[in-house]
Amino acid sequence: MSDYPTSGRHALVLLLVGVLTVQQVWAHAGEDHGDEKKSTPAPAAVAAVNAVDAQGQVTFVEPALRLPDGSVFVPKSAQRQLALRTQVARTGEFPRTVELNGRVVGDPNAGGRVQTFQSGRIEAGPKGLAVLGQRVGKGQVLAWLQPASSAIERGSQQAALAEIAAQEAILERRVARLRQLEGSVPQKDVEQAQIELAAFKKRKAAVIGSLGREALVAPVSGVVSAANAVVGQVVDAREVVFEVIDPQRLAVEALAYDPLLLAGLAGASAPVAGGVVDLAFVGIGRSLREQAMPVLFRVELPKSGELPALAVGQTLKVLAQTRERQSGVAVPIGAVVRNAANESVVWLHTSAERFVSRKVRIVPVDGHTVAVTEGLSGGERVVVQGAASLSQIR
Repeated sequence: MSDYPTSGRHALVLLLVGVLTVQQVWAHAGEDHGDEKKSTPAPAAVAAVNAVDAQGQVTFVEPALRLPDGSVFVPKSAQRQLALRTQVARTGEFPRTVELNGRVVGDPNAGGRVQTFQSGRIEAGPKGLAVLGQRVGKGQVLAWLQPASSAIERGSQQAALAEIAAQEAILERRVARLRQLEGSVPQKDVEQAQIELAAFKKRKAAVIGSLGREALVAPVSGVVSAANAVVGQVVDAREVVFEVIDPQRLAVEALAYDPLLLAGLAGASAPVAGGVVDLAFVGIGRSLREQAMPVLFRVELPKSGELPALAVGQTLKVLAQTRERQSGVAVPIGAVVRNAANESVVWLHTSAERFVSRKVRIVPVDGHTVAVTEGLSGGERVVVQGAASLSQIR
């Protein structure tokens, strides 16, 4: 060793230490301690990965990987990072469900449309023109409609108003004279003159009202869901200008192509973005629509008091529960994932750090749960959270 320079000796020593370290690692990986019961895979399947911490100490970490038999090895540390959760699968009987295509509609008792009785020009209301998404109260003026009339019509109305005003003035003077002569004239003449004066005042108010603007008011309290007007726009009679709905009171209308499946129909649910909406059965229409029977459900308000974002006209998949029962193993809908062959599988926790996928056949129970009819017998520990992460391990 003295023939080598100092730097060369250091390099040779480091090289020898590295070779010995690698040999020791592989020798340690193949040892069988016997008394240590640990569910680690075979040495050929798992390679130790050396990592250096801040103090410069070398540690050995076993990565999560897929084994040759298709199962997945996940160390406890990786399980915590993936937030894996499991539960024991239990058999039982559940209501048979029917999938229906539905559409969100407004509750007719908590929504309405604002239409015009005549053609005219839109003008802003007392608080401005109502806009989309604005919350309004029942009877609130959303806009004014200035009736459209020709010059001849306006002239005729103004002439009629002038004639009524003149007759009103004559009757007012007559009533005043009769009151001065009260006692010397019959009381019936005084009462007749007063009645005629009141009638002319009502006629005058009616004519003035026909010359004025028409108020477009909100039929119910809620939110403006449609605003089809701008200031100065000319609209025709019976045109829908505004629509008002209560976002907390909605309904779902579904179509059933087999009425026999609807026997004993009870509750239902519909998965939507942001959660699951619970539905209450209202009734079945007895007139076909698109060769199907319409079924109405009412959207139930959750305990939190806030519904997921729903829009009138939005399409939904309704899972309606019938009176028939079916046996199976109930698991959360998030426990079922797709494998590489696009098959439905669930992940079973067979040992402390080993997970195995199993093909299953499922039927929906509601928006939260599915029933496994083939593939599980009950008693298995199923991964109910983080199953999608296990499928991505290679």
